[in-house]
Amino acid sequence: MSSPSPQIGFDRYVQLNWAETALRIRAGMATVEDLMEVLDSSHTGEAAKKKTRTVLNRLWLEPRPDLVDFAARGVQIYLDATEISVSALTWGMALATYPFFGKVAEIVGRLTALQGDCSSAEVHRRMAEKYGEREGTRRMTNMILQSQASWGAIDRLDKGRRIVRKQATNLRGAPLGAWLAEACLRYSGRALSVANIEANPIIYPFVLGGSAAYLLSNVRGLEMRVDSSGNQVIGLAS
Repeated sequence: MSSPSPQIGFDRYVQLNWAETALRIRAGMATVEDLMEVLDSSHTGEAAKKKTRTVLNRLWLEPRPDLVDFAARGVQIYLDATEISVSALTWGMALATYPFFGKVAEIVGRLTALQGDCSSAEVHRRMAEKYGEREGTRRMTNMILQSQASWGAIDRLDKGRRIVRKQATNLRGAPLGAWLAEACLRYSGRALSVANIEANPIIYPFVLGGSAAYLLSNVRGLEMRVDSSGNQVIGLAS
């Protein structure tokens, strides 16, 4: 039986270089001491450092049992081409691990789809509709928005009141694109239309590139089929 995913969990701001250090540890290219040195230089208290380490553990160092293989394949993609987008890899792990992160990404992706920007107040309002009007909801939404800015997805302007989507990174049909599409499936928990998966708002900072059907057709653990309406859909293998 797979472990349940945390309802919120992603409760810390995570800089991209912290996530990259955790990824490099998982890849055998860095040590835990390297991570502690990075965190020591940016955290003033042991409690804050411990909480950040918990998020990094779940992302890369100690993923849930049902995500161990998925994380290992992400690490292998990184080992095969270390110039690959660390942001896309960490985004995929965050989607698969934390539904709360995915919901923030989905809302930002939808709100910025037309004009490229939105207000943070609107993001908070929609998150409150989903998770309740609690201080924790607001605080953790802010943590994720701050993290997404560090990962190169958005700019936060006017003291964080305005969110501007940055230019998407084109993954150019690389294996990373298929892996990130799989992260979408793991977040959604259901089959998705192959034709629409690249436009899925939860991966708004990235363009998969190439044919999604081709990218996904040979991914281990995925099943492609045609639904009752004749549309090609992809889902996790049962």
